[in-house]
This record gives sequence, C-alpha cells and structure tokens, in this order.
Amino acid sequence: MLVRMTRDAIDPAAVLASVGAPEHGAEVLFLGVVRDHNEGRAVASIQYEAYEAMAESVLATLVAEAETRRPGVRIAAVHRVGKLRVGEVSLAVAASSAHRPEAFDAARELVEEIKRRLPVWKEEQYADGERRWLDGHTPPVPEAAR
Repeated sequence: MLVRMTRDAIDPAAVLASVGAPEHGAEVLFLGVVRDHNEGRAVASIQYEAYEAMAESVLATLVAEAETRRPGVRIAAVHRVGKLRVGEVSLAVAASSAHRPEAFDAARELVEEIKRRLPVWKEEQYADGERRWLDGHTPPVPEAAR
C-alpha cells in the first residue's frame, strides 16, 4: 500500500501503478490540483502545512479503513505539503478492483474522508498578495491532555 506525505512533486503514474493487480480490470486515479481561483478571488499559490509524521499516520489509517470497507480493492494515496503553484498536484488517490464501480466508489470515499479527517491546513495566497488560512480539520485532543 502506497501512502505518503511528501514535499516533492507527486508522480501520478507511480501512484496508479502501485495499485494494479492482474485480477483487477479497473484502475482509477483522482488528482487534486491547485486551481487559479477560490470564492471569486484569483489564487497565486497554496501553502499546505502539516505535522507530517502524524498526517502520514492518519492517511495510512484512512486508506486501511477504505480497504477494509471494500475487500479486494487496492488503494494508494499521496498528499503533498509545502508551497504549490496553480496546476500542481496536491493529492493523488488511486484505486483498483475487479470492476469499475468499486474502484470509483473507493477513490471517492477516500477523498471525502481525507478532506474531512486529514490534519492538513492550507493558506491561500491571492494574486493581490493577501494571504488567508482556510478552515480545515483540527485533530481531536485526548481528554487527558486537556
């Protein structure tokens, strides 16, 4: 299972190749890319921040949960951190299965869980130079640490 947080450019072909299996007739690849706008504003770049060891552990848990929900499906996920320009890949999720519905469903469900639960924050830099942190996931604090 390929699961990684990285500061390097993501190689989509490598992510897709990591899920292939001779018994699988369907492989899907989702790429999240930095777009040039958000909420009517021109975006120049996005800074993704995370405590990488923790985020990678959470990402591995999410992938394992997705594979448990869909036996026989192979899934990989790579999320990038650091400063990304418009058009660069921030997230790659690949899934393979015997048939296409399972692969599509597994990839989509994992992307939604990543958006909901992965402790990664992003700061947009706009074309006018202003920066703004976007709402994101706040990891739970154990009761004993409060």
